[in-house]
Amino acid sequence: MIASLLSSLTTFFATIGPIEAAVLFATLTPKMDRTARRAIATKATLIAGVILLVFTLLGQPLLRQLGVSIAALQTAGGIILLLIAIDMVFAKPTSAFKLTPSEGAEAQGKDEIAVFPLATPLLAGPGAMSSAILLAANAHGDPAQLAGVIAALLATMVLTLALLIAAHDLNRLLGITAQRVLMRVFGILLAAIAVQAVFTGVGAALTAARITL
Repeated sequence: MIASLLSSLTTFFATIGPIEAAVLFATLTPKMDRTARRAIATKATLIAGVILLVFTLLGQPLLRQLGVSIAALQTAGGIILLLIAIDMVFAKPTSAFKLTPSEGAEAQGKDEIAVFPLATPLLAGPGAMSSAILLAANAHGDPAQLAGVIAALLATMVLTLALLIAAHDLNRLLGITAQRVLMRVFGILLAAIAVQAVFTGVGAALTAARITL
């Protein structure tokens, strides 16, 4: 239970990226007062949290209806997370905020940034959605483990909200170097979790193939 909770916390923290989101939030709201920033941060976090909770609870049944096995989900999710982890470890500038140049330009021109780009694709992006489905699948229907995944998601979203509210202070306090160091540390942890997911998925597929034969 504890191991599953820690794994879920690490995965959600790395794929949701609260620190990266806080840095981008600070760059998008330089002239807003604290009350306006708090309102936007709360709205974005709530929307992203609901999206990820839906994927946690309903993503696996939906994929089952599409004929996607748990082994395939674990392998695909592991590969996606590994790609994200590699970007984090090497701290690529183009992927640091999970936005393409065109998305960044559109975000700068928007008055309402809570939904786009904050809620999605920044917080509830493909990596976080894949993580939610994968972690729920790894619970194997165990209510206690699934509750641990949901608790980890809620804890990460609460932390995200706190960092968004304190984004401007955080940006000045940490600086670019500290932010990159934290990204690399969590990138390495996420890479290990991703590789383990691939191993588990491939192993399950090979076992199922042997049983079929």
